[in-house]
Amino acid sequence: MHCNAFYTTRMGRQLTVRLPDDLNRQLESASTRMQRRPSEIVRLALREYLGSFDRRTRHAERVQNLLGSLRSGTADLAENHRAHILEALRDGR
Repeated sequence: MHCNAFYTTRMGRQLTVRLPDDLNRQLESASTRMQRRPSEIVRLALREYLGSFDRRTRHAERVQNLLGSLRSGTADLAENHRAHILEALRDGR
């Protein structure tokens, strides 16, 4: 991807981005459907992506309180797993 930034008065900075053909077709299609200029769609997409980037966490962190505790109620099945398996067999689970 090639980027070139320089100062303009109305919008601040201008960024030139070279897109692969498939991405350009998707952008043009979205532009037609949304009845917006491609540059508006790119600005919207960048705002959404960069805004969510700071809040993004790893998937495991989102469900950390659930890992290893589903069904058994035990927080960490890897610890003493043999004892947990034997207990489950005795209890008929």
